[in-house]
Amino acid sequence: MHSLSAQQQRSTIWRLAIAQALAGANSVVAYATGAIIGNKLAPTPLLATLPLSIFVVGMALCTLPAGAIAGRYGRRAAFLSGASAGVLAGLLAMVATFVGGVDGFWLFCLSTFFGGAYAAVVLSFRFAAADAVAPERKAQALSMVMIGGVAAGVVGPQLVTWTMDLRPEPLFAVTFFAQAAVAAVSGLILLGVRLPKPVAAEGRGGRPLAVIVRQPRFIAAATCGAISYTLMNFLMTAAPLAMHMHGHSTASSNLGLQWHVIAMFGPSFFTGRFIARFGAERVMMLGLLLIGISAAVGLMGREVMHFWWTLTLLGLGWNFGFLGASALVLECHSDAEKTRVQSLNDFIVFGLMALGSFVSGGLLSVFGWNTVLWVSFPPLAITVVALAILQFRGKPDPSPAEAVK
Repeated sequence: MHSLSAQQQRSTIWRLAIAQALAGANSVVAYATGAIIGNKLAPTPLLATLPLSIFVVGMALCTLPAGAIAGRYGRRAAFLSGASAGVLAGLLAMVATFVGGVDGFWLFCLSTFFGGAYAAVVLSFRFAAADAVAPERKAQALSMVMIGGVAAGVVGPQLVTWTMDLRPEPLFAVTFFAQAAVAAVSGLILLGVRLPKPVAAEGRGGRPLAVIVRQPRFIAAATCGAISYTLMNFLMTAAPLAMHMHGHSTASSNLGLQWHVIAMFGPSFFTGRFIARFGAERVMMLGLLLIGISAAVGLMGREVMHFWWTLTLLGLGWNFGFLGASALVLECHSDAEKTRVQSLNDFIVFGLMALGSFVSGGLLSVFGWNTVLWVSFPPLAITVVALAILQFRGKPDPSPAEAVK
């Protein structure tokens, strides 16, 4: 259901894509600097990746409140709240670098929590784009907004490279100030977003969540989305620090992250068409297989190219797995149910992702990069088998409209 003119639809999708690019750059800054600053300030090396884990905790804990704000006041209110959190994240991180020591470390962790809150709101852009268009264009609109991440893959690492030496000490202080400024610009762009207002029944009407989450279709979507995002974050969190530990430069890890993020979002130019033609389930399966291949490549060596190929294939796998899962979520709810179902899906995804993020840093510090890669295979294999069973189980779930009747 949508009530926007064609011009408003185009404007909204472009604004969301641009805001996605700017906000994605903020996340890249967090991942490019988080483990390095954590390693410098943490009281023990075991806590080096804790700031990135807290980033993910912020994503998980803020999905449901963001959904509640969107359901009551509209998505734009949630977007602007997220942008404000992004500004605060950059400013707190900058102050943390000046404070230094253990106090600075905990302040930096607080900054990454707000950064995670911002990222949680940003990921709802894909569902907002689907709200703005007719039902037959939802998958393509969702995919188009994610294309903004291609720009993020260029802007984010370059933002770090251009600013990290403007003031050598404290490290990355100027980078974090730039991060806050970029979030502020994103907020200004989001002011012009026009979306259908939430209907009175939204958030309260429709089926109980307990009924919706028992649908095999929802189980498949939430499982694949969670595993795709968890493994992507699991490996990406550890990769920059692993490269540093194996003697590779920060510039090399920044470039690896750049290609990773481009690979995450670049396929969005055609992922929507793939989903429409082959179905979300097949696209999800392809994504999971690519993630497995990326881990296998990482086990082949420790040269820069091994890390770069691992990160690039990991990004491709995430795109197909996560966007396929997101498209399948859209088939699981009615208009009255969408805010609750989408928020619950993201809560599941980011909750599991948070657990994986906490494990990643400890595994890398104690057992090394090889172990991080090997640990990714069991959940991947279980998910592939589960999706194969669901795909060939026979009769599909009824549509949300049929289920309500």
